[in-house]
Amino acid sequence: MPSLPPRAVSSIQFLQRQAASLLLYQSVLSGDVGCAFLELLQALQHPELDGLKCLETYASLFKALATEGQSWQEYLLNRILRDDNPFTQQAQLGVLQNPALIAAAQHDLQALQSLYNCSGDQLSQWVQAATGLTVAPVVWHQKATDNADQALIEVRVLAALRELDNWGDAVESLVSHYQQFGTGLFVEYQAFRWQSGQLVGISHPDPVQLAELVGYELQQDTLVKNTEFLLAGYPALHVLLYGSRGSGKSSLVKGLLNEYGVRGLRLVEVTKSELNHLPQIVEQLRGVPQKFIIFVDDLSFEEDDDAFKALKVVLEGNITARPQNVVVYATSNRRHLVREFFDDRPRPKDAEEIQSWDTVQEKLSFSDRFGLTLTFEPADQKTYLAIVHHLAVHAGIKLVPEELEYRALQWATRHNGRSGRTARQFIDFLRGELAFL
Repeated sequence: MPSLPPRAVSSIQFLQRQAASLLLYQSVLSGDVGCAFLELLQALQHPELDGLKCLETYASLFKALATEGQSWQEYLLNRILRDDNPFTQQAQLGVLQNPALIAAAQHDLQALQSLYNCSGDQLSQWVQAATGLTVAPVVWHQKATDNADQALIEVRVLAALRELDNWGDAVESLVSHYQQFGTGLFVEYQAFRWQSGQLVGISHPDPVQLAELVGYELQQDTLVKNTEFLLAGYPALHVLLYGSRGSGKSSLVKGLLNEYGVRGLRLVEVTKSELNHLPQIVEQLRGVPQKFIIFVDDLSFEEDDDAFKALKVVLEGNITARPQNVVVYATSNRRHLVREFFDDRPRPKDAEEIQSWDTVQEKLSFSDRFGLTLTFEPADQKTYLAIVHHLAVHAGIKLVPEELEYRALQWATRHNGRSGRTARQFIDFLRGELAFL
């Protein structure tokens, strides 16, 4: 029966002890890749009992690494940079003072370095020896590439870890990294939604680019400038984007993420039904290195809406200081966000509220609580056709201008009228149609 040499068994047991000894970074090994790695070490301990188990767990590890598109070493390094634990949390806030946390981080980094040094080739050789295969299992290799979206400092930290003889000496560099870029979800994702009382990362946010948007240049320039203030650490204003449907208000906000995500901008989508959680969301974002836009789409309120009160607190503030890294960008088709009825207006016979006009004015002026209101007028024919031509160039559509404009105007007449959304729908349909010719 095949068996591992005593030296290999000793090395595997050492790796298991190193993994079990982690004090802070346990979750580095909690994903599919980490779990498969630990299961493989366990199976290699007793190959004589079940050699098939070694092959199955090796296959699970190979598949998990292929899914991630990373080698075992690259996966481990990236998990370290993104791990959310007491050390990384305090490091990102710049309040790391407990010597025990620093010592525990040094210990964990040294232990993780041992796991890093266990290459895929080594694991393959152990599996071959344990199972008696004539050929070693295929090793997953992924060439290390620097992601274009990956911050330069992150690349430097990864390079430094690869070169260090003792990863415990990397604590200072990691603290600087966590302070600048944060940790956990906010490093792994750029877009989020508030769902069931927690932030949930969005793996594939809308890819719309600012360069695709045309027709409302003044509004776009103003919103970009306000967002630049936020990213630079200056006071930025809450913004209401108000105007006709399909004018690109939501696309403009989402385009900001694709433009500035690499500079630490994050987008948190909150639906109207979840607005009563706004104070809780804001407190969760306070003090984090990234800058956040809380995005509320299609905003309006009914009478005595609790969401109205929650948003009012965030916009106007209360005794708690407003965090400088959070702004609210809301879109609406209504200039007056709180619905008002004729019955709301006071008449001499009414005896319910003496200062009832004050209540009416509070409703009508709610939109004024946004520091900046950008108005998107309905697109006229000239603007609509300019958008069509711009999108056609981006889509690689080569029709003579006269035919393109004729067909675009026909589309607007038969469908939803002139707007940026209509132009996008027309170009998408036209691109598919031309592809079949």
